[in-house]
Amino acid sequence: MKRIPIILFMLIALQLASCAKKDNQVQPDVIKVGVVAELTGDIPAVGASCKSAAEMAVAAVNDAGGISVGGKKYKVQMFIEDNAGRAEQSASAVQKLITQRGVVAIIGPNSSTGAIPAAEIAEASKVTLITPWSTNPKTTLDSRTGKHKQYVFRACYLDTFQGQVLASFARDGLKAKTAAVLFDVAAEALKGQAEVFKGSFEQKGGKITAYETYSTGDRDFSAQLTKIKQDAPDVLFLPAYYSDVPLVVQQAHRLGLSMPFLGSDAWASSELTKLCAADCDGYFFSSHYLSESTSDISQRFVKAYNALYKQAPDDVAALTYDAFGVLFQALGKLQRVDSESVRNALASTTQYAGVTGNIRYVEGSGDPIKGAVMLQIKDGKFQWHSQANP
Repeated sequence: MKRIPIILFMLIALQLASCAKKDNQVQPDVIKVGVVAELTGDIPAVGASCKSAAEMAVAAVNDAGGISVGGKKYKVQMFIEDNAGRAEQSASAVQKLITQRGVVAIIGPNSSTGAIPAAEIAEASKVTLITPWSTNPKTTLDSRTGKHKQYVFRACYLDTFQGQVLASFARDGLKAKTAAVLFDVAAEALKGQAEVFKGSFEQKGGKITAYETYSTGDRDFSAQLTKIKQDAPDVLFLPAYYSDVPLVVQQAHRLGLSMPFLGSDAWASSELTKLCAADCDGYFFSSHYLSESTSDISQRFVKAYNALYKQAPDDVAALTYDAFGVLFQALGKLQRVDSESVRNALASTTQYAGVTGNIRYVEGSGDPIKGAVMLQIKDGKFQWHSQANP
């Protein structure tokens, strides 16, 4: 076997290093965007909706020729990472997208459990992150100072607003004087929703008869439901993900609990009606939009999504599409693509007409001013009941 001359070896090594460097460089005609979604774990339907809407949004803008920045057209290149709905995987996914993929913006995660740590990484790295569905206030707030993060935004309303809407609906809509609360203490968003509901309900003159918790993965709720049954509350507030709701409701019915259940946006998956069937019929929950919305923007989105995926888009899909929409609008204002420019353009958004309603950010905050809708489950479908505006 012949030995490779040292000079030839050095030339090969230099060529390989040059190729590797080129692979890591941002391509001149491409804008790199990352997505972090819950493709596996406890809420895979959430991740699936996010991924589907993301692919649809990117395909639409690329098919139209891309995004014009400084008079030049750029195609969008998307990288999708699975966080399995976990905090540590969310942080590592964001880190990978920033350091290995070189993205200028990230969409996701959706659940607050993952979005909060992911947002910390994005903020420290000065890379824009937009969460479609994380309603917990901690996502956009600096954990040390309590001030708003500069690079973190959301497409949805906050739990501080949602909890108040639900408490008002319980008191005024359902005429409830007493309420029990059962929630997943390990899920940041659900814990926050329970806390705000309790405070708002009591502030409005209501009484909380029971405040019970469980942990992600639990399947037996009989002990908590037995305690709740003792005081016979007028309503049971259940901020729980769609995968847990059917189990809780069915066990409650077997124990003889007959009061109405009230849910949050964590219910808003079509999987809920498949799993819960008639057991959830008549119950109410808050959400971000309804696929039967009569607005032109929503109808066009729903029609296109249906044609592509053969099913109606849920609120996660709609919010993901809006997150991409507001990002693309911001990118279209730029003269050059860099992290600081992307952040500044997004922060200056005063009007974006989205599927889930208008999005606008006030100076110094990544939290949009948006309303909510109250939906009712009837005959296996989500039906519009009322609108709640901030």
